[in-house]
Formats: sequence, structure tokens, C-alpha cells
Amino acid sequence: MKSDFVDLLGLFQLDQRFVQVRPIAGSRGEIDIAIKGPWLHTILFEVPILAIVSEVWNRRTYPTTDFSEGRRRLAEKVARINAVADPDFRIADYGTRRRHGRAWQEEVVTTLKAGIGPKFVGTSNVDLARRHDLTPLGTMAHEYLQACQAAGPRLRDSQRFAFDTWAKEYRGDLGIALSDVCGMDAFLRDFDLFFCKLFDGVRHDSGDPFEWGEKLLAHYRAMRIDPKTKVMVFSDQLDVPLAIRLFEHFRGRSQVAFGIGTNLTNDVGHPALSIVIKMTRCNGQPVAKISDEPSKSMDYDPSYVAYLREVFQVPVPPAAPAAPGRSSGVASRVGSQ
Repeated sequence: MKSDFVDLLGLFQLDQRFVQVRPIAGSRGEIDIAIKGPWLHTILFEVPILAIVSEVWNRRTYPTTDFSEGRRRLAEKVARINAVADPDFRIADYGTRRRHGRAWQEEVVTTLKAGIGPKFVGTSNVDLARRHDLTPLGTMAHEYLQACQAAGPRLRDSQRFAFDTWAKEYRGDLGIALSDVCGMDAFLRDFDLFFCKLFDGVRHDSGDPFEWGEKLLAHYRAMRIDPKTKVMVFSDQLDVPLAIRLFEHFRGRSQVAFGIGTNLTNDVGHPALSIVIKMTRCNGQPVAKISDEPSKSMDYDPSYVAYLREVFQVPVPPAAPAAPGRSSGVASRVGSQ
């Protein structure tokens, strides 16, 4: 964190007037949450709003949650992780946004710190990292790359513009690129030799993780780069068994890391709410994310999505049924650059 950013945080306050919560007409109990305003004043709302929605929903839906089941499941996870003898198998907590509640996330984090030791490398929750002497972890976000579709020089160059701008700001820190805003194939076309050498690795967040990893390894080899010097970060709907399978599959061919979210912080014996916030507008124009996972589609401007697919040569996938129980919140933001 740069000193100017820390100085800003000393003065900054979230202002709820930029957030609107409305019932969705004709849908019993469904709500629409929209965040609109200058990007500086809206960018930090995503995590606390999603965490509040998840915790309030859990309190009302499961008011008598028996956390003994959650502790039993967490103990099983600790045992499975410790059963992997290789010390290079490490996980991080990425579960703030969809946690069951604040107290439960803290219990999960302290249990993992005590239970798996150095295999627990940190948390995306900066407050928990501060209070429990852990490393705060994070990577490039979808919102950043989406905003660059409107803030960059031209749409076709938006990914390269985003990577360049990121590198100029962080100067070698936070060196993990995000691959799925326009799909993996479009990402690899822009992730040339310069960026392959510049970034420490790439994060997976949609689509088949095994297929994604094989594509990335092949790309590194085509760029004459040893994949063993790079990191693959997996963070999409992970649980511990899947993380172990991925580790065993790619072990010895690349460095791998795992950020586990909902399955760590909201696995207490009842279904977790699946919610997201995504940018839909910036600088007065549409922006969008084209996921490698069709069930992750959002309520973006359809004509813009079609244009984005054409520009980045992303084919339209076959229709897929929506995931059961999925609920998506869409945040509409207007960037102020």
C-alpha cells in the first residue's frame, strides 16, 4: 500500500447516498442494489455490501445455526490439508464477501492459522490480517479491467492498457494478472512475452481450471518461459478436495496457489447464498465481463456484450441453465477519471 493511498484512507468515508436498494417489482423478497457515483467513492463498497447481505440473509434464514457442524467440517478440512505432505501446498482465505458472518470468518481464520501453520499463507481481509499477524493478500479485480474498457485509449487495447497501468503503479508488487474478463483465449492474445516476463503469474476465476492451467502452461512454453518460475492462482468456487486435485495435477510443472472463499467461511451445514457485484457502466458507457463460465452471466448491456465479443473474438457459447439458488446483485457505477 503506497503512502498516498494510506493518507487517502485516513480522510475517506463511505457515503451511503451512493447506494440504492430497491425491491424488484413482481419478485417476492428480491432486491436490486445499485451503486452509482464517482469511482473513488464507489469502488470500496463491493466487499462490505456483499458481506452485509450475506450475514443478514443468514441471520434471517437460519436464525439458530448450529456452528458445531461448521467446526466439524472445518476440522475435516484441516486434516485433509495436513495430510498433503508437500509444504508447497498452501491456501489463503478469500471468503469475506460471502461469509456466514464476521465472527465465523474470524474463527475460521484463527483455526486455520493454528491448525495448518505455514500452509495458511494469509487472508484477503485486511483487518483480520492486521489483528492476527497474517499477510493481507489480493490480486487484480474484474472491476479494474472492466473500467479500463471505458478509461483506456480504445477497447481493443483495454487489457494491455490495464496491465501497463497496473505495472506502472505497483512497480513489481501485486504481480498476478487476472485472465477472465474477456475469456482466456483473448487474455492470452494480449499476454505477450513482455507481460509474461513482467507478471509473476495469472489468476483463474472461471471455466474449467484444469483446461485453463494447461492453456497457460502451453502459452508460457510458447513464449520460451519456464512455467516453474511462474505462479498459477486458483480462486473459482474452490473447496479443499478440488484444490488438492489441482495441486497434484500441476505439481512440478508450475507454482500453484489457492484462494478459497465460500467453502471456508460459509460452510456450516446449510446452502450459502451466491452473490456478486460487477461494474456495468463507467464514464457514461457500458462495460462488461465475458466469463468462461456461462452460468456467471450478468445483466450487462446486450448490444455492448455483442460488440465486446466481436472486438475480442469471443464466440457465443451454447445456452446453459442457470445454477440453482444463484442470486446476483448488479452494481451500476459511473467512473470519474
